[in-house]
Amino acid sequence: MSTIDYEHLIQEDKVHGSLYTDEAIYEDEIEKIFYSSWVFIGHESEIKKRGDYVTRDIGRSSVIMVRGKDEDIQVIVNRCQHRGNLLCNESQGNKRNFTCPYHGWVFGLNGDLLDVSYPGGFDRPLEELNLEVLVTDSYRGFVFASFKEPTISFDDYLGNGKKLIDRSCNMAPNGKIDLKGGWIRQHFDANWKMLPENDTDGYHVNYVHQSFVRAIDSQYGDFVGAEDSIKGVIKNWGNGHTEIDFAPGYTKTLDWLGSTPEKAKSYVDSMREAYGQEKADQMLYDGPAHACIFPNLFLAEMNIVIFQPTGAHSAVQWSTPMFLEGAPELDFKLLRQSEGALGPASFLLADDASIAERAQKALGAGTPWCDLSRGLNRETEDTDGVKTSHMTDETSNRGFWHHYRDVMMGELS
Repeated sequence: MSTIDYEHLIQEDKVHGSLYTDEAIYEDEIEKIFYSSWVFIGHESEIKKRGDYVTRDIGRSSVIMVRGKDEDIQVIVNRCQHRGNLLCNESQGNKRNFTCPYHGWVFGLNGDLLDVSYPGGFDRPLEELNLEVLVTDSYRGFVFASFKEPTISFDDYLGNGKKLIDRSCNMAPNGKIDLKGGWIRQHFDANWKMLPENDTDGYHVNYVHQSFVRAIDSQYGDFVGAEDSIKGVIKNWGNGHTEIDFAPGYTKTLDWLGSTPEKAKSYVDSMREAYGQEKADQMLYDGPAHACIFPNLFLAEMNIVIFQPTGAHSAVQWSTPMFLEGAPELDFKLLRQSEGALGPASFLLADDASIAERAQKALGAGTPWCDLSRGLNRETEDTDGVKTSHMTDETSNRGFWHHYRDVMMGELS
């Protein structure tokens, strides 16, 4: 049992700095969050054909997301049950079976042990040494898994977060996205929790991303300035899922794409044909979600991001463009925008990495409290339990941390 007092460390309006720096807390959250709860693994579009697979790191474990011979998708531990060697060293590929490079044991795509080399030396049933298969479920192609049976169902875990995934997927005329662009990985010398916190924090945009706002003619210029002129809002959707909703601050259709209906006529036409003109026009105005699904998925408008903890003081961020099936004419623009926002020479990623690493250094020098009180007096809550406030308020940060506290105290998984 953990002796860490999370109820003290995470209060209504503040969190303790040790949550970002304490090695014991990091070990505790790897077990309670990344090994015992639902976490995002990948998207089904990454493994289109039978035998296609990708490898991902969850906690300290490597896992394989694979499309089986019967087209089902499973997540299995990337570790031979014989002597513990990695089965797949490649990040992606296609296989008929998985063969361990150490002693030649052969496993099916479903994890079953099919054959061992020189079988005369074994007298135990092969099925006792099948690969470990994770509890797996998916929503609209987004695959989630857990090493242990979570205490809450997948549907309950996603909750209102389904609406955020819907908002992103529905930007495609056929409702399907495609992660075909490959992944970029960025190392942060900062605790992983700083990444989802920052990505739905609207308070920092005017300061951290000032050079971006000045240099790029984009919709972000409408979200800085005097407090009463900022129209975007922050939302806490429950279960640690959080959002910056930029739509209230947009001034025209396709603001989020940096385009116009005239320039993207074929896309607009295909959306209207798929959804009807009134609904399509509203969707094209509102744009995709800018939201985090607890704990490790970021729907970054036209990008998908994964947060990977690698230590109390380090993390890796994975990012890839979110292409839209049925709208190939947008591929080039979406790729270039992804590079500009999250690529190795981009505006936003470099800013966010720098600010996170500075915070990590400062917090490591002491044990301060971090204030999260902004906007407590002006939150509103709707009938679905979604809390909304001004874009510069810390409603999303509180939503993340209060759910984190519940999970770490064993009240949710």
